[in-house]
Amino acid sequence: MVGGDQMQPIPDRRKISPFLVFFLIHSIQVGAGVLGFQRIISKNAGYDGWISVILAGIFTHVIMFMMYQILNRVDGDLVSAHTVAFGKWFGKVFSLFFVVYFSLLVITILRTYIEVLQVWMYPRLSTFFFSLFFLILVYYIVNGGVRTVTGTAFFGIILPSYLVLTFAFTFKYADFRNILPVFDHSVKDLLISTKNMSLTYLGYESILMLYPFVKDAKKSQKYAHWALFTTTLLYTILALISFSFFSQKQLEKTVWATLSMWKIVEMPFVERFEYIGIANWCMIILPNVCIAIWCASRILKRMTPLKHRHSLVIICLLSLSALTFFTDRKLVNFLNSVSGQIGFYINYFYIPALLLLVIIMKKVRHKQ
Repeated sequence: MVGGDQMQPIPDRRKISPFLVFFLIHSIQVGAGVLGFQRIISKNAGYDGWISVILAGIFTHVIMFMMYQILNRVDGDLVSAHTVAFGKWFGKVFSLFFVVYFSLLVITILRTYIEVLQVWMYPRLSTFFFSLFFLILVYYIVNGGVRTVTGTAFFGIILPSYLVLTFAFTFKYADFRNILPVFDHSVKDLLISTKNMSLTYLGYESILMLYPFVKDAKKSQKYAHWALFTTTLLYTILALISFSFFSQKQLEKTVWATLSMWKIVEMPFVERFEYIGIANWCMIILPNVCIAIWCASRILKRMTPLKHRHSLVIICLLSLSALTFFTDRKLVNFLNSVSGQIGFYINYFYIPALLLLVIIMKKVRHKQ
């Protein structure tokens, strides 16, 4: 494959089956956000927050549909779409912005997970050394190509999936009447909460780079939508369980509601189940970081004459350097809100605008 804008066909042996898109999309959406999204959505919408989870989920389907419209029209990836919409040089400027965005996702996902480890398990854990060893593992996986990354995403969903069953322990203490009355908040509050929730769903933009690596890529659209539906269902169930378990005042003070619910899990062979949950979460975070780093390094490789391996090293080193700057809770919060806001505007404003530009430019060139 060539650097720059020329995109050569990708050989079939490097491609993945369309149904595997389900695992890639679902995997990157379920990350550190699952551990504490309940407090964020209940801030404005209270116990009606679960409605905003569903609304935000519906919007992801609309954006995914738009992304596939872009990709089907340019028959390539995001870099190809930028070249069609803005031309070769301006296109590179917009593509560079996405290198920053995906790198920011890497930093946010990894730093949030490290913070959970530092607060719940190892207060003296070094951010630098944990990030270094984690990124070495990520480099090893991503260097193996898309198929290896997809395998990691597959196991990152299948192996820790038993964790969902552990929330059944909360039913003994849950009161589902907490959720009533429904629609107790204004439309404005629900929409603010929906916006906050949409930040938790981020990551599915990775399809913009993965698309050329899928066999019969057009067929993968239904699997991408199934992935979004599964994520929405998971978050909705978790929100309903949390709202029935915690009082509203407790939720306001509980930063990681999902982890706090694990405190009541009692098994004969383990006393503190949240430790097992957090350790297992590493398997969920790993494919998140792999997919985001793959996307960032792939865009960089497409824009420059660099080999993918070299662009991967650059992204890993930049991410490692940036991670050490976020030293306390306030900075990690700031990092989450910045990457969330950027992701929100990319999805809800930039993607529709890009689709419109691609349609216009295609028609203009067709007439010429």
